[in-house]
Amino acid sequence: MTPRLLTRRAFGSVSALSAAAVFAPALVRAQTDGAMLGRVTVAVGGQGVLYHLPLALADALGYFRTEGLEVVVRDFSAGALAMQAVQDGAADVCSGAFEHVLRAQMRGQAYRSLVLQGRAPQLALGVSLRSLPAYKDLGDLSGRKIGVSSVGSSTHLAASLMLVRAGVSLRDITFVGVGSGTSAMNALRSGQVHALCHADPIMTLLEQKADTRVVGDLRSLKAAQDMFGGPMPAGSLYAPQAFFQKQPGQAQALVNGIVHALKWLQTAAPADLVKAVPPAYLMGDRGLYLAAFGRVRETFSPNGLMPDDGPATALRVLSRVQPELAETKVELARTYTNDLVRKARQKYSV
Repeated sequence: MTPRLLTRRAFGSVSALSAAAVFAPALVRAQTDGAMLGRVTVAVGGQGVLYHLPLALADALGYFRTEGLEVVVRDFSAGALAMQAVQDGAADVCSGAFEHVLRAQMRGQAYRSLVLQGRAPQLALGVSLRSLPAYKDLGDLSGRKIGVSSVGSSTHLAASLMLVRAGVSLRDITFVGVGSGTSAMNALRSGQVHALCHADPIMTLLEQKADTRVVGDLRSLKAAQDMFGGPMPAGSLYAPQAFFQKQPGQAQALVNGIVHALKWLQTAAPADLVKAVPPAYLMGDRGLYLAAFGRVRETFSPNGLMPDDGPATALRVLSRVQPELAETKVELARTYTNDLVRKARQKYSV
């Protein structure tokens, strides 16, 4: 699958006048703060979904430029594919689910989360009203096809957890990688899959258009707490340990940009949000996008810090789906750092 290369021009979501007002001061500050730090490529799975909103905002609002950093985003259809791009050397850093860092260590690969973007999965499982009009409970999905962004992605994990909790054997389920955006929606609408686990605004759109009935919801802090029994770190910016060691300035600049965006997000008005994000992210309906954002707003990290017990919760959750992982030794302290976030919080008074 060929990724879309998103340049800064592709992120231009404000008018020329507004863009000048936003970016000109950022460029001046970047030049006065010191030498430019160069280019960093960030791989992301489904950049348009709300799961990656802090990254999109940090880029669109010029916060990375403020730090003297040029960020190029390579957009893939799923988080697992984005991580593969980092492994292959096609990207330096990944914006994706924290559990990928744990899985990497289990495979002997050293990755580390640099900053937390989301503190709940922000995902929902919906069944097709056309394919399963008589649906009663999750047991009805036995023998059915469930769409996920890709096998091995966070959507796959979330759907698996919901089914296991309901007593449904995963051996009786066929998971189908359907990508993100339009391709995911079309897979459900065409009957290619009987249910879909995905992020917003996709799930809100399908729900409002009466294409799906949401039967499992992880788009709130309460729902995540009930499902996982503790804080579940979700979206994060993570990178190979080698990047963290060789490019400390770039790593700090990335974290500064994300923390700055998280601060902006805490007080942003709806009108500010729809002006900041690229128009394509709105999916042709500003009201729908804002409704979806309202559902997940509380789940964005307020400051970028990884909770002390977050990694342990994530490992426990993974073990529910893959029991053999419970026997695998994982050094949780090596899967994340809060040092860069603390410096960013001090800089931006977060």
